[in-house]
Amino acid sequence: MQPISTGLIGYGTAGAFFHAPLIAASGGLHLASIGSRRREDIQRDFPEARAYDDPRDLIADPSIELVVIATPNESHASLARAALEAGKHVVVDKPFTLEAAEAEALIALAERKGRKLSVFQNRRWDNDFLTVRRLVDDGRLGEVAYYEAHFDRFRPEIKQGWRETDAAGAGLLYDLGAHLIDQALVLFGLPRAITADLARQRAAARADDYFHLVLDYGRRRAVLHASVLVRDPGPRYLVHGDGGSFVKYGIDGQEAALREGRRPGGEGWGEDDPASFGRFTDVDGSVSTIDTLPGRYTAFYEGMAAAIRDDAPVPVNPREARDVIRVIEAAQVSARERRTVPL
Repeated sequence: MQPISTGLIGYGTAGAFFHAPLIAASGGLHLASIGSRRREDIQRDFPEARAYDDPRDLIADPSIELVVIATPNESHASLARAALEAGKHVVVDKPFTLEAAEAEALIALAERKGRKLSVFQNRRWDNDFLTVRRLVDDGRLGEVAYYEAHFDRFRPEIKQGWRETDAAGAGLLYDLGAHLIDQALVLFGLPRAITADLARQRAAARADDYFHLVLDYGRRRAVLHASVLVRDPGPRYLVHGDGGSFVKYGIDGQEAALREGRRPGGEGWGEDDPASFGRFTDVDGSVSTIDTLPGRYTAFYEGMAAAIRDDAPVPVNPREARDVIRVIEAAQVSARERRTVPL
């Protein structure tokens, strides 16, 4: 079957290191066009792809079936709207939009046009999260009472790029927060309420570079935390239930591998260092090691190809991605007004 002709808009970090190589690795897709002024980079990396300076020209190309949007966050909604109006299937990099109302409008538009719409929440396929999800789904932890997930880094210097500016949609909450919130919602659904703390901890920071979110699930609590001033990170995940506890250090290596220029599918792709395997403590106090499941970012675009060709479900339901934005909006209100916000 002919691969799906795919156009990628944006060739910065998200486009060049994540979307382009993952699209290229999918047997069901063909990276036909890239919309970016970085023509030298495109020619070097994907010489067969047609380069468009103006994303509107890529969207107007009748040969393109799927448009992937990997641009600054504030442009997601407008570009997705234009692509859907042109009759294209659409993938939007996370976060879906800046406001939940924008997400709702895009979902409705996709339904009217009969097009597939999904959001790239790649960290659903991190090796550590896949392992946590299996433990929760299998019931080995029993009823989960406490879940804590960290995405800590050490970046004391302000990096160049829009994510570190005061532009709409910049900052850590829309960036890493969209990942951690999505993972929590996959496991537990929408919380009853959220209490949030946001801060700019580096002296020159122009956007939030720290967040601490507490999601209220009745008797359960989910704590999501990220900072860029953590030189010695603690556990990535802590999950406690009436059936035992799971603690996991380290982070999935697929992002680092992609940044190094490695391509998905190679030997050892997505595998964890055995030294970083998680620790499970049973109710009787016995301790065992849990082998980390392999990570597989390629699952997203494999799922997108199946959705377009075979009418399978999209890999990330856009309503779930909309709910991530609802939580982000509530967190912003909570932090600003110093109160717990119901959802």
